[in-house]
Amino acid sequence: MAKEKKEKKRKAHRGAWIFLKVQFVLIGLVVLALAWYYLGGSAKKVAAMHEEAVQFVAESTPDTFRQSQTSLAYDINGNVISVLKGEKDVYYLTIDEIPEYAKQAIISIEDKKFYTHHGVDYRAIIRAVIAMVRNGEVTQGASTITQQLARNVFLTNDKTWERKIEEIYIAVELEKKYTKDQILEYYMNNVYFANGNYGIEAASLGYFNTEVSNLSLSQIAFLCAIPNRPSLYDPIQHMDNTLARRDRILKNMLEDGVISVSSYDTAMAEQVTLNVPPQNNTHTDAESFMMYCATRALMAKDGFEFKNDFTGEAEKNVYEQAYQEAYNTANASLFSGGYRIYTSLDLNVQAALQAAIDKELSFSGETGTDGVYALQGAGVCIDNSTGYVKAAVGGRTQNNITGTKLNRAYQAHRQPGSAIKPLLVYTPMLEQGMTKDTIVYDEPIEGGPQNADRSYAGAMTLQRAVEVSKNTVAWNLFSILTPEKGIQYLKNLGFYGLDHLDEVPAASIGGFAHGPSPLEMAKGYAAIEHDGAARDATCIIKITDADGNEIVSPDRTETQIYKESAARQMTEILEGVMINGTAHGRSIPNMPTAGKTGTTSDSKDGWFCGYTAYYTTAVWIGYDTPRTMKGLSGSTYPLRAWYNFMAPLHKNLTPIAFLKPTEVSDNPGEAANEAAAEGPEAAGETDAGQN
Repeated sequence: MAKEKKEKKRKAHRGAWIFLKVQFVLIGLVVLALAWYYLGGSAKKVAAMHEEAVQFVAESTPDTFRQSQTSLAYDINGNVISVLKGEKDVYYLTIDEIPEYAKQAIISIEDKKFYTHHGVDYRAIIRAVIAMVRNGEVTQGASTITQQLARNVFLTNDKTWERKIEEIYIAVELEKKYTKDQILEYYMNNVYFANGNYGIEAASLGYFNTEVSNLSLSQIAFLCAIPNRPSLYDPIQHMDNTLARRDRILKNMLEDGVISVSSYDTAMAEQVTLNVPPQNNTHTDAESFMMYCATRALMAKDGFEFKNDFTGEAEKNVYEQAYQEAYNTANASLFSGGYRIYTSLDLNVQAALQAAIDKELSFSGETGTDGVYALQGAGVCIDNSTGYVKAAVGGRTQNNITGTKLNRAYQAHRQPGSAIKPLLVYTPMLEQGMTKDTIVYDEPIEGGPQNADRSYAGAMTLQRAVEVSKNTVAWNLFSILTPEKGIQYLKNLGFYGLDHLDEVPAASIGGFAHGPSPLEMAKGYAAIEHDGAARDATCIIKITDADGNEIVSPDRTETQIYKESAARQMTEILEGVMINGTAHGRSIPNMPTAGKTGTTSDSKDGWFCGYTAYYTTAVWIGYDTPRTMKGLSGSTYPLRAWYNFMAPLHKNLTPIAFLKPTEVSDNPGEAANEAAAEGPEAAGETDAGQN
């Protein structure tokens, strides 16, 4: 018994000592935090933020929450491409005009304690911090409706502790100045509902083509699902996600006692169908490409780091989620930031490229179930003197299309066929010491590809192998280079549709999991023309605020992808394609021209990528849902559309010869000799007949 008492006493002492040690550690941490706060300058910074928050709210009036600054975008000639406005004031609703269901739904899902807290829910913040520590990532939100209003109207969405502190200060000040109903009114009219829709009324008109007062409980809950994460709950892109969150909102409303069981059952059973007005969702290709480039430019300004190479799917998924959130934030600001966006796009050149693609495909009027033309085309033109995009066509001209208009110029990733060979096989092998005169062998490869004509020519020069697009030669050389090294060139170029499954021999002739976009292909060929140096293929020259202060000036740093000598040799070889190869007879009149055809197996995709010293243009033709098209190859529809666009574009321009190679080896290196002597053992299977 005495022994047991001693043991209990010892444990009690040990527990007390552990408790004291924990307290000492905590006190130490607090002391360190206070030292950092005061000595590190954070105290002054926080005090300044508090002063700014007080000023923001003191100077605000009800009109502050009605305003939306219009952004304007211009082409290279000063023509207006787009007027971007959120139209908050046009669709503004007073608190009495906002349906009760909408108010209840938002409070139920976003901020249950809205009517009892004073702008900040400190317990929610503590819960969110604990959840973050436990899960290793942010899994719970902690911002009240008032904080969200503060962020939407006065601040950016930067995820920094400074912004969070100022958000709290502003929220507290807002609660002092305005009533709860006013704050809720301002919030419902300013919150972002994706796709350029600010406020509940704009969202109702944008997705259902009617006023919010006409919507059912189910439709209102559906809309209220969007603001939490507009990129994830975008009903046009992610309908399933939106519906799942609608269900959660309805369940919350039932549990909160604001709707009855019968109302809940009826709302859950209702099938939500969008009715998107065509004019609300059919930006021109020039507009949508401008918005894509401007959004990414704003993301870069805010410090977002773009990536296209990942260690695994987990890292890729985390990145893509962060990307979507940053993209949504930057994109939303285009509609309310009052920006002036100056671009390199030329609406006259845009119209010419559009006309060339439309004319080439005018014979097909077949449409899908959505009413969109089944046979499609896309093209991108880059000004080689600057590296900026001059035109980006994302599909055939078609009016009154409901739903999202896909801009295939940058959104469609397709199999490139043999058009990819210069980018990841031939130019890299020229770097290894090969020349256009190196002898290579066109022979059958067990388990490998066939040539388009099902014939083999034996020994030939590398020049000729490219001109007639021999698949066997490209496969052999790629296997010697190694797929990993070849794909790395595309990663360095900034191709974003790559997958670890692409690191196989089949990639040498266009066998990709997803494939590149026309924008990426144009950028790759423009890099070859530019002595192997790549520039960001954007159309944004600069972005200013409404007062003319420059806030974005894109980085024009060049990245050397290929050696200058290899790039110039590749251009020389591609000139041969236009004269003696698969694109013979389609050189621009009186203008040195280089290019390459590309056709996937079963004629599902056709490409032509070509350039002069002035411009680089890539054209893709095919079906949105890949299927065989009779007569489609890189040398038919894509090449004709390319030529019919490029020839007039060069009319009256002075002929400029390409620069000749200055460092061409007379003694091909070991890799080149190996390539000429034998082909590696092929692995895997691929589609045959690419050219």
